[in-house]
Amino acid sequence: MSKKTRVAVGAIFTECNMLGGLPIDIDWFERYQLARGEEVLAIDTGVVGGMLNVLREQGVAAVPLLFASTCPGGPLTADCYAELKGDLLDRLRAALPVDGVLLPLHGAAAVADDGDLEGDLIAAVRAVVGEEVVIVATVDLHTHLTEAMVSNANGIVAWATYPHRDAVTTGERGARLLVDALAFRCRPAMVVAKVPVVTGAIHGSTEGEGPFACFGRLVKSHESAPQVLSTSAILVHCVLDQPGMGSGAIVIADDDFAAAGRIATDLGNDYWARRFDLEPRTWTPEEAIQAGLAADGPALLVETADCCGGGAAGDAVASLKALIAARVEAPALVPVVDAAAAARCHDAGVGAEVTLALGHQHDPRWGHPLQAAGIVTGLGDGRFTYSGGIWGGVEGEMGPAAVLEIGTVQVLVASHPTYDWADEQYRSLGMDPDNAKFIVAKNPMNYNLAYGHLTPQVYVLDTPGPTPATMKSVAFQHLQRPYFPLDEEIPDLVPTLLQGHPMPRRR
Repeated sequence: MSKKTRVAVGAIFTECNMLGGLPIDIDWFERYQLARGEEVLAIDTGVVGGMLNVLREQGVAAVPLLFASTCPGGPLTADCYAELKGDLLDRLRAALPVDGVLLPLHGAAAVADDGDLEGDLIAAVRAVVGEEVVIVATVDLHTHLTEAMVSNANGIVAWATYPHRDAVTTGERGARLLVDALAFRCRPAMVVAKVPVVTGAIHGSTEGEGPFACFGRLVKSHESAPQVLSTSAILVHCVLDQPGMGSGAIVIADDDFAAAGRIATDLGNDYWARRFDLEPRTWTPEEAIQAGLAADGPALLVETADCCGGGAAGDAVASLKALIAARVEAPALVPVVDAAAAARCHDAGVGAEVTLALGHQHDPRWGHPLQAAGIVTGLGDGRFTYSGGIWGGVEGEMGPAAVLEIGTVQVLVASHPTYDWADEQYRSLGMDPDNAKFIVAKNPMNYNLAYGHLTPQVYVLDTPGPTPATMKSVAFQHLQRPYFPLDEEIPDLVPTLLQGHPMPRRR
């Protein structure tokens, strides 16, 4: 390939919750990753790092735009999105002409009052570069694939693992697809098939023999077909509340939309057949605590309804209230986001006894604060380094944080919500999960990374919050019926097909 080949790289990357959570403004990105221009070229981890690796190997000039990445939350504010989108597009216009564009997106982001961030952004990039430039995006497998996203991209490649271990290699896959297309070694023809299955991620692991793991292996098996370039399994981010949400597969064939459509349709039908297996068993906190006390070894209370990684505020205290009410005498660890409580602890200092209202201060729609008295046993600035995953090697920032002991319960009080990869947040404050009887984990999947070695009893809780374990009781405003699990049977269902942007003919 010519040394003059130029590929623009940039995106806005986050996951949003339209049922709750805090609005994402520019400060959120400044706490995680906000790289502009040449700063993008210094990124050596995650999807962007993978993309840049391939471009360098292939002798392609990477044209850096903007990469803004942050922890999930509520929708972006209109001002935040306008600033980031305007910056990215201005840099793209100034860089023209380019031969291709790589967009390391999440696929489940939203803007206040206008849901489809990625669809809007890809369409805007297409409008700038024109019909002939090749655009390839990478997305989380929890993407919500929309018509605007698919029709304006020549190819979309999704992460293949959950827990997300393949950010770098997904970036590499996306970049290789683009480079091969620019060299006319292939002509990507993409079709997406979706069925209206909207479920949580409890049974969404790609490891083991669970329903999504088996589906994912079936999807990947089609890459052995000679005409298939890429396949990706999709489990839609269930708390977006947008029209047309669904799960299924992306199939990219070589210059053959018909073949891609046939394979994608079969995979969509297969996903529908697995729908009942994706619903989890749930427990009340009280039931889970009693079961944990009766069992040997540690117990994980998975309070997935308050998952910061799904956009929740992280300020719920349902598990904490239940542990205190049960007068648990064994050590327990609980996280809660409460900036005012963290500030009180810092003002009081280590060793001080404080009485405060804890929890439900940031997103009060889901419960009432706990009136609690405890002893401050630890303080910190809330900084920690991710040990892997999406932000492997990146510094996370909880803001001023504290450890508050309420009897035998240690509460990690943070100022800002942060994504959970493993147990970095607990460890950064000197808290030791290995010696706890009860551990509250507010993530539907990554607790396996942190605590799997403990072989704990796992209890998925049914508690109020914007990231529930099941969508059976969610009152969506924009997602219209029919959809599973609210509609268990949908007569004459056929997968919805979306077709990608056609490749230009070689000039």
